[in-house]
Amino acid sequence: LMNILFFHLSWAAYLLATLHYLIFAAAKKRIILTVAHYFALLGFLLHTASLGLRAYESGHAPWVTLFESLSFFGWCVGLFYLWSERQTGQRAIGVFVLPLVAMLTSGASFLPRALSDLPPSLRSPWLWVHGSFSFLGHAALAIVFCTGLMYLLLERQVKGKYFKSVYYFLPPLHLLDDLGYRCLTLGFALLSVGIITGAIWAEQAWGSYWSWDPKETCSLITWMIYAFLLHARLLVGWR
Repeated sequence: LMNILFFHLSWAAYLLATLHYLIFAAAKKRIILTVAHYFALLGFLLHTASLGLRAYESGHAPWVTLFESLSFFGWCVGLFYLWSERQTGQRAIGVFVLPLVAMLTSGASFLPRALSDLPPSLRSPWLWVHGSFSFLGHAALAIVFCTGLMYLLLERQVKGKYFKSVYYFLPPLHLLDDLGYRCLTLGFALLSVGIITGAIWAEQAWGSYWSWDPKETCSLITWMIYAFLLHARLLVGWR
């Protein structure tokens, strides 16, 4: 299948991008960062083609099987990385984000890739609506995690006046804080819509908006954690 060929090509590009980002972190040569960026962009374009072909060949949204879910989530994280890079002009963010994309696509590469038919309960337009909002929301929050990690590493070095390699290529603290906040608000809104549309779909499919199964419960707990974080930032002034 062509979608598998494009997936493997994108996986290889992501791995090469990750390798070059890590080399840049050690060598700090801008040309290596540029090469890493173009490998990441190539991987994303190939991945987009893979998902489009997958949807066309299967006739449904490309996130039904575990392989498809990991692959699509990796694509969503890559999408938000490229958006973050464009918003900030900081390609060095990829040092922390591209390894995550490579891990997701690597995990997907070891899973069964056969196309599957949709069970009757999933044959609904809500699959596209609920799935896309949920995956995009979690991807935005994955960027929040990465920017938070970068912020903590950089802040520790600044406060301790002990400057190591990350200090010399990471974006400044205020930029990381701003990017994390923008991704937090966007991810929280997308996740909220994903949970609401999932509840509506569940009521139409099974006659109940909420059944407290583990997936629903974990989604709600995740939503509450980020709601608290957003509340603390807006009203208490946390950063």
